[in-house]
Amino acid sequence: MKLYAQTARFYDAVMGDRTDMAAYIRHLIVQNKPGAKTLLELACGTGAILEFLARSYDVVGLDASPQMLSLARKRLPHTPLSRQDMVNFHLGGKFDVIICVFDSINHVLRFTDWERIFRRVALHLNATGLFIFDINTVEKLQRRILTPASVHAFGKNTLIMSVTDEGRNMTNWKIKVFEGKSRNHCSVFEEHIKEASFPVKTIKAALRKHFPDIKIIDPLSSKPSTQSDRLYFVCQR
Repeated sequence: MKLYAQTARFYDAVMGDRTDMAAYIRHLIVQNKPGAKTLLELACGTGAILEFLARSYDVVGLDASPQMLSLARKRLPHTPLSRQDMVNFHLGGKFDVIICVFDSINHVLRFTDWERIFRRVALHLNATGLFIFDINTVEKLQRRILTPASVHAFGKNTLIMSVTDEGRNMTNWKIKVFEGKSRNHCSVFEEHIKEASFPVKTIKAALRKHFPDIKIIDPLSSKPSTQSDRLYFVCQR
């Protein structure tokens, strides 16, 4: 998958400050594995989360997008970063914590590949290691399909994003960025990014093969429900 090949350089401006999410991830780590020292982020993108967590841990990142990694290397010039697909990644060491956030796993469209990720993660974790990832829920994707296209202005640029139904719990996120060059001229960058989600029960059953302790958290509610948009899975070996 060649994700964000056209729009990577706009990603940070569109997403804005991610300090709160990074702090929440650190909170989950401290709560569940307070002695953690090493951390790997799958699909690290431009490195915004790693930059924050590098204050507390020895961090490593990987991503399949060369455009995203190029930006991450500028932000984290001394951090080991690897261009790899998270479905089949292989690194020489093991880690106390592995994370995969910002619904990155939703970009993996087949559940058999989610299962491969879970296996690879288990192989790269130390004993009692911690795996944290989040998802856009099936219900959120269905709600997003029914939502009109969103328009977001940033600087001289404008992003328009719409979501359509691809069937089988899959969506297509159509992204257009109009980059303002001057008053009378702009460049247009377009990308189609697919996301899939699966029932929580199915995900939990697959995780059970590798992780005996699984917590599922809705950060905006006391417990997960069909109204949950984003869920965090906190899994420990």
